[in-house]
Amino acid sequence: MSVRGVNKLSIIGAGAVGSSLAYASLIRGVARHVVLHDINAAKVRAEALDLAHGSQFMPQARVEGSEDPEITRGSDVVVITAGAKQKPGETRMDLAASTVNLMKKVIPPLVERSPEAIFLMVTNPVDVTTYAALKISGLPRNQLFGSGTVLDSSRLRYLVAEACEVAVVNVHAYIAGEHGDSEIPLWSAATIGGVPLLDWERQTGKLDESTRDSIADQVVNAAYEVIAGKGATNYAIGLAATRIIESVLRDEHRVLPVSSLVEDWYGIKDVCLSVPTIVDRQGAGHTLRQPLTDGELGCMHESADAIRYTLNSLGF
Repeated sequence: MSVRGVNKLSIIGAGAVGSSLAYASLIRGVARHVVLHDINAAKVRAEALDLAHGSQFMPQARVEGSEDPEITRGSDVVVITAGAKQKPGETRMDLAASTVNLMKKVIPPLVERSPEAIFLMVTNPVDVTTYAALKISGLPRNQLFGSGTVLDSSRLRYLVAEACEVAVVNVHAYIAGEHGDSEIPLWSAATIGGVPLLDWERQTGKLDESTRDSIADQVVNAAYEVIAGKGATNYAIGLAATRIIESVLRDEHRVLPVSSLVEDWYGIKDVCLSVPTIVDRQGAGHTLRQPLTDGELGCMHESADAIRYTLNSLGF
């Protein structure tokens, strides 16, 4: 059980992503009580013990691990990382059917034990699993949402900063749509140090159209490159998810491109996809509408259609 006044974070899945997320959360002091849950009893207990052994070197926290979902009871935030592992050459959408079937087993007992928690979906394909989990759980859209393109946007900002030779914190740009092959950069709404990104080429001679196209391609294929080299992406998504959790537990009202159920975003309805969203203690709040070009808006509708196609094939 969580202790009164102490935030409890439960992470479902003690694989590469779950353990990296726990590590990042502990180092950043996001929660005072961190729980790992996994069906592999030996693995989850070993991961929790390994993390606990570093307690001296991070903010004070209690770390536990168990195969029993009862350990998650009374959570403030529950993060779902468990799912089928993406193999080299396999798209996120290829994972959809097996992962959604797993969610039907995983989600109900967690909601039963922590009905007031904020649920963050990280399992891919995250837009599909988020929509399915909403239907399975019956929770409102603010209370259950996905990590979306928070990591993709970080990749975008990193590459733009490298190309323009500026600090990444001065780049404000978002990837939107599907967390996957149909995602798009919202170039027309992006800025660098307050300067519209599309004016950057005129002012500095950098970041021309071909460079932007190359950056967008690198962002889309980043996960495939990492998976081909080491088998999984884990550090960056662990950090990205931790940033989302921080915004929830610290009530930061941070604007993040999380994947939530959109009800009318430029005509896009009844699908989970990423758009800049205010995230606070209530979860996923108001979605923002950036001024987009007709081309960008068309790509967003195509991305929504790609997600909806997979959902329909799964009976949603």
